[in-house]
Amino acid sequence: MTEKSDLIFVAQVAASFGVKGEFKLLSYTADPLSVLEYNPLCNDKGEPALSLTGARAHKGALVVRAEGIDDKDKADKLKGLKLYVPRSDFAEPEDEDDFYIADLIGLEARDGSGDVVGRIKNVDNFGAGDLLDIQPKSGASFYLAFTRENVPEVSVTGGYVVIELPPETQAEPSDAEQH
Repeated sequence: MTEKSDLIFVAQVAASFGVKGEFKLLSYTADPLSVLEYNPLCNDKGEPALSLTGARAHKGALVVRAEGIDDKDKADKLKGLKLYVPRSDFAEPEDEDDFYIADLIGLEARDGSGDVVGRIKNVDNFGAGDLLDIQPKSGASFYLAFTRENVPEVSVTGGYVVIELPPETQAEPSDAEQH
């Protein structure tokens, strides 16, 4: 079994596709079809979960086949399954500006003046791009789109990211608070 910190999130099962056990897979690898190179794919505990046997592109996702999944009922049970690859299967980034999304989890989130705003507790993607789930020093966590504009600096070796909150997230005092 592999520790979760030694796993890289690469794909998630979206839904069954047809009646023969195929299912849609959202691949988060640079080349979506390269997810086939990593078999078996693991669950979040590092245990083998799926061995993919084929895939084809379909409307922003992949339609895949996997060993032992031969009907719609079995494919339906996979919905939402997150799939990982042991980090050791990947090359370490050569440049300090390169990193895996998993490397962001646990980093401090600092504002432009270097003050710690919070910590990144997760990175999610619901289909429209990566979102940093930031836990502030106090209060509820919030999402920030992981864009160059919102996150102008990432220093994995330094243990932090610099974030710029969009103006619409900045609370302005109400008239009652000003008087």
